[in-house]
Amino acid sequence: MAEVVWTTPALDDLRDIVGYISRDSRVYAERFATRVLEATRRLEDFPYSGRLVPEFMEENIREVIYGSYRIIYMVRENTAYVTAVIHGSRDILRQLDSGDWDVT
Repeated sequence: MAEVVWTTPALDDLRDIVGYISRDSRVYAERFATRVLEATRRLEDFPYSGRLVPEFMEENIREVIYGSYRIIYMVRENTAYVTAVIHGSRDILRQLDSGDWDVT
């Protein structure tokens, strides 16, 4: 069984998205946050279940898709580090710099 750890940048991403959604609907914002967190729970049992991130094509850098959002994570040993939550229309290479992968 793996541990799922949300990094500070990923939590910041989620907080920003929830804040944006809550401008229109607090209910939908809370629902979004809950469902994003639920989408990563499967990583506890199946840390490699997400697809490879096409921009990187590295075995340990993966993503879970929820709606229009990409939940990016890195697997190291028995831990899945969630590193970012990015809208699918955004350029991931511009959003993530090399420092975002330094999770240990």
